[in-house]
Amino acid sequence: MSLTKSERRQRIKFRIRKIVSGTAAKPRLSVFRSNKEIYAQVIDDVNGVTLASASSREAGITRGTNIETAASVGKLIAEKASKAGVDTISFDRNGYLYHGRVKSLAEGAREAGLKF
Repeated sequence: MSLTKSERRQRIKFRIRKIVSGTAAKPRLSVFRSNKEIYAQVIDDVNGVTLASASSREAGITRGTNIETAASVGKLIAEKASKAGVDTISFDRNGYLYHGRVKSLAEGAREAGLKF
C-alpha cells in the first residue's frame, strides 16, 4: 500500500501532535507551507487561542527567494510573540520535514529571540 504525499504528511502530523502541545506558558509554533506562501501561528492549545500569527502575505515581509521570505516570516512571528508576552515555544513542523523553508522560518524565529 502506497501513501500519497498528503496522507504521509497527515500520519507524521498526528504522530507529532500526540506529543507536542501548547500551553499558556509554552505555546506551540505551528507552520503551514503552501506552494506559494508560508504561514506561522503561536497557539495556546489549552485555551484554544491563537496568540500571534504571521504570513508571507503580510506587508513588510521582504520578498526574495522562498527561503529568505520564510526567514523574514520567522522574525516577524518572533516579534509578534514577544509583544504577546511569549519567549519560549514548542515548535510544530506540522508534518513537514525540518528542511528548506520550515528550517529557515525556525532559524529566523530563533535569531529574533524565540527559544525552542
